[in-house]
Amino acid sequence: MTRIRTARPADEPALHALWAECFAAAPHLPALYALDPGRHHRTFLAVRENGTVDAVVVYVPRDIRDADGTPVRVGGIGSVATRPEARGRGLVRALLQEAVATMRAESCAWSLLFTGTPRVYTGSGWRSFPTHLHEGTLSSAPPTRSPYRVRPARPADLPTLAGLARTRAPLTAVRTGADWRTRLPAWYGPPRDWLVAQDPDTARPVGWAVAAHGEGTVDVHEYAATGPGALAALFAAVAARARRAGLREARLRGPAPGPAVREALPHLMTGATARTEHTGMIRPLLTPPQHAHAVPRAPGAVHWYGDSF
Repeated sequence: MTRIRTARPADEPALHALWAECFAAAPHLPALYALDPGRHHRTFLAVRENGTVDAVVVYVPRDIRDADGTPVRVGGIGSVATRPEARGRGLVRALLQEAVATMRAESCAWSLLFTGTPRVYTGSGWRSFPTHLHEGTLSSAPPTRSPYRVRPARPADLPTLAGLARTRAPLTAVRTGADWRTRLPAWYGPPRDWLVAQDPDTARPVGWAVAAHGEGTVDVHEYAATGPGALAALFAAVAARARRAGLREARLRGPAPGPAVREALPHLMTGATARTEHTGMIRPLLTPPQHAHAVPRAPGAVHWYGDSF
C-alpha cells in the first residue's frame, strides 16, 4: 500500500537517491532543493509501507512577473520523479493534487512548470504555452572587429550581471542573491559556457550569454547586453567556441527577438528559422484563468533556463 504525505528531514537521502536515479545529468538538484527552508512541507511523496519513496513532486515558491511586469507569488513545480517500477499508477497526479492545495493555501496566483512530457500534467489542470526559439546553421564567418573583449564569467562579475539581467519582462523570475550565488551557477555551470563582453575602457561587463554544447548543436540559454554591438560580439564568440568543439548547428532561446537580437543573430547562425516549443505549462490557482494564461503570451515574455525549479 502506498501512502501520500509530505516530506520529513529524514527523507532527504531517499529523495537524493531517487533524483540521482531519474536525473543523472542534474547532480545539483539536492543543492537547489536546500535553498528553500520550507521545502519539506512543499515536498509531496508517495511512500510504500516499507519506507521506499516511489514518487516525488516539489513545489517551489517564486516571485515571477505577471503580464504587466508586476511580481506575484507563483508555485513552480519541479524535481518530479517516479521510480520506474511505480509508473503508470497515477502517483504523480495524486501528488499534484496535494501540491495544488498547498499552493493555494500559500497564496500562489498560478503555477508554472516546464516539461518534455506535457501529457503527464494536462489531466491535472496545466495547459501548455508556446516559447520562442531560432535554429540555423552555425555561423562560419570570421569574427568582425569588435571593441569588446569576450571572456568566461568570473564570480566577481555576478553583481554586475545581476544588474544587466534585471528586467520587468513578463514570466521572468525576480532573482535573489541566493539565486545568483547558487541557482544560476548550478544550471549554467560547466559544461556550459558562461561568457561576458567587457567594456574596453572600464573593463566592466556590458553583456553576457550562456551557451550549452549538445549533440552537434550549441544552445544559447540566456543573453543580455547594454553596450552597442556587445550582443554581436558575444554571439560571435559563442559560434567560434562551438566550431572549435566540432558543432555545426545553433539554437537561440528567448523572447520574440527585437532589433538588437536580429542584428546580432547572423554572428551566431545562418539560415535562421523561427519556431515554437510547448514545454512550458501554466495552471491558474487564485487568479482568473484568462489572466494567468495571458502571462506567457504577453509581449517580451520569457522564462530563462537558469530559473528552472
